[in-house]
Amino acid sequence: MSHTDPHRHSLAPFVAIAVSIAFYSVMDGAMKFASLALGAYSATFWRNALGAAIVLPMWLREGAHRPGWPQIKLHLMRGTVSAGVATTFFYGLIRLPLAEAIAISFIAPLIALFLAALLLKEKVGKQAIGASVLGLVGVLVIAVGRTGEANAHPEASLGVAAVLVSACLYAWNLVLQRQQALLSKPAEVALFQSLVAALVLSFAAPWLLVMPDAESWISLGVSALMAVIALMLGSWAYGRAETQALVPFEYTAFLWAALFGWIAFGEKVTLPTVLGAVLIVAGCWIAAPRKRTEQTAL
Repeated sequence: MSHTDPHRHSLAPFVAIAVSIAFYSVMDGAMKFASLALGAYSATFWRNALGAAIVLPMWLREGAHRPGWPQIKLHLMRGTVSAGVATTFFYGLIRLPLAEAIAISFIAPLIALFLAALLLKEKVGKQAIGASVLGLVGVLVIAVGRTGEANAHPEASLGVAAVLVSACLYAWNLVLQRQQALLSKPAEVALFQSLVAALVLSFAAPWLLVMPDAESWISLGVSALMAVIALMLGSWAYGRAETQALVPFEYTAFLWAALFGWIAFGEKVTLPTVLGAVLIVAGCWIAAPRKRTEQTAL
């Protein structure tokens, strides 16, 4: 693909990452059902196995180009990190309300900014830092507004610890996503991340793996499809914009959680939610300078 006018498509990566996060939010809801039924380990394994099966035909249709060693190293690394991210997050998710787990996980974009500076040599400006902090404040406003609404889980402290570990791994995952996106097409990224994560998790299968029932297969199928779409959109976006410009959009997941909660469960949208949403959207707008977008030959 030839280089195109960067100004013409400058908004495209930001739209793609916002839609990607919406699909991830649907996946989280489906995975909570599966994790409650099967446990976090089994739900994560089956989701990745199904995801690999879903995206394999797309990769074959693109020509099934064998990745080079630089790509393979990134695929192995990100797949392994992704397995850790998902297992710890869903372990925490079955012990915490969805909104609370997502709120805690939002330390990841801030960590990712500095990892991007360290590993990718991106120059993290005050604008990007300010945008992430503004988004984090928005999440905190929403989270504080919801304090006391959910019943405390007896293992809530374990859930909080697991989500914090997941958030740290996810920050590294965001940086790896940028590195992958500059070298590989979206279908390849989605295939190898799902495949490697499933292979890594398979080592514990003889002791931990649980076979899903019919209802769990539905939840797993939905979550796998959502994950594949989200992975491909995210890879496309990270191939065209810097990590520091895109990570504040991670905060929009809380907005999607509020929306889905209202549609599916009749949860009221409170004033703190509205105020937090304004701050989150403002942070995303600040973080998306039109001239920073990059074009690649993906």
